[in-house]
Amino acid sequence: MVVTSGTASGKSLAFSLPVLDAIAREPGARALFLYPTKALTQDQGRWLARLGLPGLRPAIYDGDTPIGQRAHVRHTANAILTNPDMLHVGVLPHHDRWGDVLHNLRVVVVDEAHVYRGVFGSHVGNVLRRLRRLALAYGAEPVFVLATATIANAGELAAALTGLDVRVVATDTSPRAEREVVLWNPELLDPELGVRASPLGDASRLVAGLVERGLRVICFTKSRKAAELVHRFASDRLDTATARRLAPYRAGYTPEQRREIERRLVEGDLLGVTATDALELGIDIGSLDCAISVGFPGTVASLRQQWGRAGRRSRGLAVLVASEDALDQFFVDQPPALLERTAEAALIDHATPRILDGHVLAAAYEGPLTETDAAVLGPEALERAALLPELRATPAGFVWRGRDTPAARVSLRSGDQEAFLIVEEDTGAVLGTAERERAFSTVHEGALYLHLGDQYAVTALDLETRTALVRPVAVDWYTQARKETRTEIAEPLRSRHVAGVELHHGRVEVAEQVIGFQRKAVADGSVLDATPLELPETSFGTEGVWFSPDDWLLEGIDTMPTLVSALHASEHALISLLPLFAMCDRWDIGGLSTNVHEQTGRPTIFVYEGHAGGVGLTERGFDCFAEWAADTARLLARCPCRAGCPSCVQSPKCGNLNELLDKAAARTLLERMTG
Repeated sequence: MVVTSGTASGKSLAFSLPVLDAIAREPGARALFLYPTKALTQDQGRWLARLGLPGLRPAIYDGDTPIGQRAHVRHTANAILTNPDMLHVGVLPHHDRWGDVLHNLRVVVVDEAHVYRGVFGSHVGNVLRRLRRLALAYGAEPVFVLATATIANAGELAAALTGLDVRVVATDTSPRAEREVVLWNPELLDPELGVRASPLGDASRLVAGLVERGLRVICFTKSRKAAELVHRFASDRLDTATARRLAPYRAGYTPEQRREIERRLVEGDLLGVTATDALELGIDIGSLDCAISVGFPGTVASLRQQWGRAGRRSRGLAVLVASEDALDQFFVDQPPALLERTAEAALIDHATPRILDGHVLAAAYEGPLTETDAAVLGPEALERAALLPELRATPAGFVWRGRDTPAARVSLRSGDQEAFLIVEEDTGAVLGTAERERAFSTVHEGALYLHLGDQYAVTALDLETRTALVRPVAVDWYTQARKETRTEIAEPLRSRHVAGVELHHGRVEVAEQVIGFQRKAVADGSVLDATPLELPETSFGTEGVWFSPDDWLLEGIDTMPTLVSALHASEHALISLLPLFAMCDRWDIGGLSTNVHEQTGRPTIFVYEGHAGGVGLTERGFDCFAEWAADTARLLARCPCRAGCPSCVQSPKCGNLNELLDKAAARTLLERMTG
């Protein structure tokens, strides 16, 4: 079952009641609650504990749980709260320690299921199938209850995550206070270049002004550095006593620091908090008056989650402070496109080999794989098991050959098991990973790497150990890689005539080679210097859409360099608006435009998924192409700049460094397609 509704509609109560009922009826029953963040796990743990019900023994089992307490949780708790990462590496590979829990497992709750999309969601779909398999091995067949914000495909997502038939509960009769919505666009300082005032500065003024009026405010930012800056700027505008009642909330704090901020929020001691999306999810942080989002968070569903933090019990204020990003500017120019838009679809594909293989190895470690496992893990898992050299076929089934734990090799946040580790050279701390196909353009030697808003300079990239060494810096420039890209059509899957073109969707092979990078000034984007690089070519198979405009669409813009500049600008603009239709970020999408493609023989635009295998993002674009192209044409028509800017055709990830872009010609092409 999946429950889908808006914020503050009672989803937590809806999924908790079956658990409480099962435990009341059967004292030995166990339940597992899965949450995507530690903050949400802590909040729900407190809520269950406050119920004080006889026989209910809730406990948290995550990375913050002291080692000495973990055995006690396994043996005594009957409502265990954890996260998919801990389930993946800390529970399933050690299922012999969890035998009693698995044998008595009656309900599995998956909260905030809309978070599990793309690569992360595809991994979680495999983790949940492995959980089902082990529960069956221990004699249990638990009920799965999922809760999600309002999205376009709640039932489809729940079925893809669990592999089960799903009933959708979508009727929402909860009372809702009135909310006033403000779309705030920072002042346009240079119409010619499209330069606007800082959204962080405007947000800090809003926070300070609202707090001065006695209103309680939460301000969401996209990075922890931005959260700290908005907090500092707002505090500087307030008297000392009021400034003490503001706090930033972000990753990197100790558990004790996070708990203290959450306590002050709930008790009303804090008037304002600036946060990354850790507080976006359903944490009960008391009664807030105003919610401010600095920059569109990527999806309508996420924006509604953020805005839903305010006005839960009385009239609230919701503000979107637009950044210069094309999607932000599209929304402030056309508010109905945002306010009346149906939430996006969350897409996953658990069976793509690049993701599935690691979980097949993990499942074989947890127990021999046999034909009967196809019913739970999927037939693709058994097909891959026969091809993986790390497994050995035995009379009992496919078993793991190695001595280590294969689950530890698999990061749920990456689709690439050959990812590069990003390591701070002085401390040895692992800051994150970069997928192989992205590492050469993001963590090459000399690159400026951003981690949760903090700046790090890449001092070395070791191809053999797949490690990038970085050191913290504070600079006023950024880097952009120059790369050469080739796209080959591997297998067309679907085609149709739409928006004036023959549109195709299928499998493509993408080859990229980073050949250099530029350092650019943050202030005005001017080029400081350029450095050549010699790095190997990378390639990966993925899915994409492509089309070749007919001659009549290109009339008057068909000479070089106008032609390639029109195609290039159209490609960038299309990529910037694909997140309107599929829950993704523009960094999940790549593209190529060429005046003559060797396979089509014509001018061609490709938009492809940036992760190996793909998870259905471009297939969604194929299905919605008429609306996608029309919205892109409107974006170009309404942007006030003359020749192109970051709010329309310039891209922060362009491999050609935003050279050869013709906004006017792109507008002509797209308006002809959709006119």
